Amino acid sequence: MTTVHRTCPLCEAVCGLTLTLDDGGHVTSVRGDKEDPFSKGFICPKGASLGKLDEDPDRLTRPLVREGELWREVGWDEAFAAVQEGFSRVTEEHGREAFGVYLGNPNAHTMAGALYAAPMIRALGTRNVFSASTADQMPKHVSSGLMFGHPLSIPVPDLDRTDYLLMLGANPLDSNGSLCTAPDFPGRLKALRGRGGRLVVVDPRRTRTAALADEHVFIRPGTDAYLLFGIVHTLLAEDLTDVRQEINGLAELTQAAKHFAPDVVARRTGVPAEVIVRLARELAGAPTAAVYARIGTCTAEFGTLAQWLVDVVNVLTGNLDRPGGVMFPMPATEGGRRRKPYQTGRWRSRVRDLPEANGELPVATLADEIETPGQGQIRCMVTVAGNPVLSAPNGGRLDGALGGLAFMVSVDPYLNETTRHAHVILPPPRVLQAGHYDFALLGFAVRNYTRYSRPLLPLADRPSEGMILARLAVIASGLDGDLDAFIIGQALEKAVSTPGSGVEGRDAGELAALLDGESGAERRLDMMLRLGPYGEWSGRGELSLRKLLDNPHGLDLGPLEPRLPELLTTASGRVELAPPQLIDDVERLRDGLGAEPPGFLLIGRRHLRSNNSWMHNVAPLVGGSNLCTLQINPADVDRLGLDGYARVRSATGELTVPLEPTDTIMPGVVSLPHGWGHAGSTQSVAAEHPGVSANTLTDESTVDLPSGNAVFNGVPVTILPTGVITAH
Repeated sequence: MTTVHRTCPLCEAVCGLTLTLDDGGHVTSVRGDKEDPFSKGFICPKGASLGKLDEDPDRLTRPLVREGELWREVGWDEAFAAVQEGFSRVTEEHGREAFGVYLGNPNAHTMAGALYAAPMIRALGTRNVFSASTADQMPKHVSSGLMFGHPLSIPVPDLDRTDYLLMLGANPLDSNGSLCTAPDFPGRLKALRGRGGRLVVVDPRRTRTAALADEHVFIRPGTDAYLLFGIVHTLLAEDLTDVRQEINGLAELTQAAKHFAPDVVARRTGVPAEVIVRLARELAGAPTAAVYARIGTCTAEFGTLAQWLVDVVNVLTGNLDRPGGVMFPMPATEGGRRRKPYQTGRWRSRVRDLPEANGELPVATLADEIETPGQGQIRCMVTVAGNPVLSAPNGGRLDGALGGLAFMVSVDPYLNETTRHAHVILPPPRVLQAGHYDFALLGFAVRNYTRYSRPLLPLADRPSEGMILARLAVIASGLDGDLDAFIIGQALEKAVSTPGSGVEGRDAGELAALLDGESGAERRLDMMLRLGPYGEWSGRGELSLRKLLDNPHGLDLGPLEPRLPELLTTASGRVELAPPQLIDDVERLRDGLGAEPPGFLLIGRRHLRSNNSWMHNVAPLVGGSNLCTLQINPADVDRLGLDGYARVRSATGELTVPLEPTDTIMPGVVSLPHGWGHAGSTQSVAAEHPGVSANTLTDESTVDLPSGNAVFNGVPVTILPTGVITAH
């Protein structure tokens, strides 16, 4: 038996794990790493099942090439040759603008996704880039970019020091947190209350997190921006503000807010006016406070306005960039931020004229771009660790669109609902055969921390996921050579020529020769650590890859500290409280003030034992509370005469779903979990528990306009007994 330590890669909590492996490399036990200074031994059911996921017998071990409807296992050279032939054919017939890329959620949890996806996209030479970000978090990136100048300047709640936390549309007791990296989120919330703090949760469901809170406030789905504007209105009208930063736009914000008095927005949100006023006063009166909002608010029609107003409230109450408020982490691999002010819409989608954000187009228009003939039509797709047939809006339409591509390559461990359309599938190795560093997630951590996990098992005769993506980049570019060495050389040349850097004037070649690592990915990590804010080449620390290897449980880098002035990259050098793009969208919000809820509204749901669509093939994680049911209020069940099942109909489709009556959900609201729909899957466990895809019901024609994010919450639906027949 061998005991090893590793960061869990299965959600955003970055928990440390202690694993026991037998002589054959099989995981015999998984426990929380008690010596990890950040997670301190916390573990959830997903992490405890890492061994089962890693050894899933349905994972692909060799590349597959599709010939008609049949799949054939091939060697790696033959697979890459098939990719080269397909890329060349599409390029010759349609040009590079016919290529598209989709990056799934797991890319944020892998070193390969962080280090090699961008070079691959550049090599493909296409602007048709899509990802799970526009099905999830793009509103937060856009609002942060417009307010602070950079889409990654996202303030997170200082959970361990705050006195008051207002949480909207988030359920971290099941999700483990999102854009807020906090292992043992439940323990941190309990500690908040234990020290006399107050937790208020706003949600259409009384989630596990809401049940833990001091107060739960029901709200109609999709109306969070109205509620937040009611709080802003109160703060301004009652002179409860305590602004501590240099700001622009207070007059414009005040003018916009005057239309959203608490008694006006109460009718739209279902939240009583007196509750809205009290929340504003409590936020202003608390010694420290933080407002935090996630998936439920992002994946709504006014997602960007909601995310903007979250930080408007944090600014107005004096809680931005302040201990106990919301703060900006300093990750160990953070590089210099570009000083060019943030903008969106640098290009637009061909069919629906939707704006680019962060170099991506909305996944809600991916099917349009594949199906619509003409110059620039997508004819070739590369998908990496994604299953958009289940995760994108109106997945049924996208399923059909992918079937009409001229060529498709998928880097994925499974033959699933999306990759079945590929012509070549390139499976990455097992989880324990990959090194792990959380480049993305540590940028949202509630405490500065760093940890690296080396591969625990050898690769044998297969390439790493990074090597697969690098090979695709080489094939697409037509160039040959060491991609990692090229990227390292470019980065070091820039560093030595940057005035004030810790290596200014040094020889880039000599620095490259000093880098440690057993792979190109490790050498790049070493370079980023050494150049980063705690690194030995920064002049401010001694961090390096060797330092992390010598500390396998991770390193605590200290609590969050105020740092907004160094991060602020707006053109004015001030916090932009009223970006014109968002003030313009307020008119659209005002237009909805008098709207009445159109029958039932559908919202999503997260489970503790799954993560989107990619953990339904692990037997210990399926069953129990992890079920694909339609949660509905018992009063609605009685009123509609439902019994056991119901038909759910929307503008895009219809499903028959088993019911789960519960008074934890508002009347007039129903909830269906995300990521199911595995009927006919080649994944044996998932096929036994297929569920239905909620995205049969979601409408790709409706998006949050400033960000292009898909709308999954507040979807109008009709609920019918299964025996009722009506005309469509």
